[in-house]
Amino acid sequence: MNNNILIINNISKKYHNQKEEITAIKDLTLEVKDGEFIAIVGPSGCGKSSLLSILCGLEKKSNGNIIFPNPHKSKIGYMLQQDSLFPWLTIFENCLIGLKIEKKLTKENIQKVKDLLKTYGLKDFMNSYPKSLSGGMRQRVG
Repeated sequence: MNNNILIINNISKKYHNQKEEITAIKDLTLEVKDGEFIAIVGPSGCGKSSLLSILCGLEKKSNGNIIFPNPHKSKIGYMLQQDSLFPWLTIFENCLIGLKIEKKLTKENIQKVKDLLKTYGLKDFMNSYPKSLSGGMRQRVG
């Protein structure tokens, strides 16, 4: 007897920003059986939070199917990632906020922020807005 509580068939999730299309999830297929515990692990930006947000109905998938064979028995608990970034500022501007408030916005400090963005793998996103980053990337910015 099939005791799947969740069936995911070839789902994908793509995000769009002004310059490009970013694939967060590509053709994911998964079956979860009653009583199983599943761990979703991977580096920042690999689609973990996107998958959970799709399963909870907070985001729409780009394609594929999600089936809850017994929807009235299916419950998903999910703790959202939280950050304190200002959505109307770029990543770089968010990183400079503390220096502006402290009136320490010097050329040296600005360069230090750029160096830190590079160190944390965020240099290519410094002119992006928080909504275009994964949760883990947003936490690194924070």
